[in-house]
Amino acid sequence: MSTRILDIEDLKVRYSGLPVLQGISLHVDAGETVSVLGANGAGKSTLLRAVMGAQPAFEGRIRFEGREIQQLRTADIVRLGIVYVPEEKMLFNPITVEENLLIGAYVLNDESRIRTNLDFVYRLFPRLKERRQQAASTLSGGEQQMVAIGRGLMSNPKILMLDEPSLGLAPVLVDEVLDTVRKLKEEGMTILLVEQNVREALDLADRGYILQTGRIVGEGTGAELMASDQVKSAFLGL
Repeated sequence: MSTRILDIEDLKVRYSGLPVLQGISLHVDAGETVSVLGANGAGKSTLLRAVMGAQPAFEGRIRFEGREIQQLRTADIVRLGIVYVPEEKMLFNPITVEENLLIGAYVLNDESRIRTNLDFVYRLFPRLKERRQQAASTLSGGEQQMVAIGRGLMSNPKILMLDEPSLGLAPVLVDEVLDTVRKLKEEGMTILLVEQNVREALDLADRGYILQTGRIVGEGTGAELMASDQVKSAFLGL
């Protein structure tokens, strides 16, 4: 029997009094990869930011492992085991790759656990191990995205929320980053994925949701959504 780890119920978010999310309900079970699809401005990033407490909920509930978290501070949400990798990457460019990664472990006090996590990130991204003493500013866009994901993994997340991890990358790097997401899925990581590459996002997903102007307008398994006329016409040009 699956265990529900994240449960969002009738979530409403406003910017400057204007509705952005208008009654969103979705859930993620432990070990699942769930993709959220939608055009620019549909509210996908706002949804992830609301889960992190970076954007206040106007109404609704966000439960993590059965506990309501919509009133918690972002730092406390991270300590519970939720990690958000924003599309902006937000690296500290003057410092090294390894120093950037270690910042992600700030919630951990166990040095051996931190070293184990760092070794895991380097196995996942061998290129980062090669460049661990380089300044983050010297990396390519794809490598910077690897650092951003690796930094998120350093805190032992129970759920990893990825916001457009392939945005702005060259095609070969898109494949590399999404292959990494697939590896994490195979490792049993719980993932909530916002991704512009619809085919890849649905191929990765156990389930998915379609977001349009702040509302859920479709949901199903990855295969069901890939085969749906709604996805074919809205996202695949078919």
